[in-house]
Amino acid sequence: MQCKLDLKFNLYLGALMLTSNLIFGQTQGSVIEVKNPAIDSLITRRIALNKALINTTLNNKSTGVLLYGYRVQVYFGTDRKAAYKAQAKIKSLFPDLETYISYNQPNYRIKVGDFRTRLEAAKLVSQLRTSFPTLFIFNEQINPPKTEDYHVDR
Repeated sequence: MQCKLDLKFNLYLGALMLTSNLIFGQTQGSVIEVKNPAIDSLITRRIALNKALINTTLNNKSTGVLLYGYRVQVYFGTDRKAAYKAQAKIKSLFPDLETYISYNQPNYRIKVGDFRTRLEAAKLVSQLRTSFPTLFIFNEQINPPKTEDYHVDR
């Protein structure tokens, strides 16, 4: 008897679920895309700005590429005037080399060059040894070389 009740109950429950799915179930829908036309103009403007930014960074030597190499530290101390004097002296001796000044309280650092190899930095150290008594070579992030200096024929 219990088996017949369970069977009837299960059939009734199944029929109820089937009819509820047919009545309340979802039908095949469609998606309507509502888009503001200003979004397209903003996207094209952003693309143009990115292209302009890439062109200016290529011309200004910073391409966004991380490149590690060597720089020579020529001054380390707390005197600001002495730091700028050392920077001016390096610029007068080697006008083609980039100099970098940094301040981390209370010390100033003057570093020179963007050398790809330690050997290139060591050559500069040997040239500067008479003018600057304390020279150190640091391995750090450097600026990539100018693109007009290196041409690749394709």
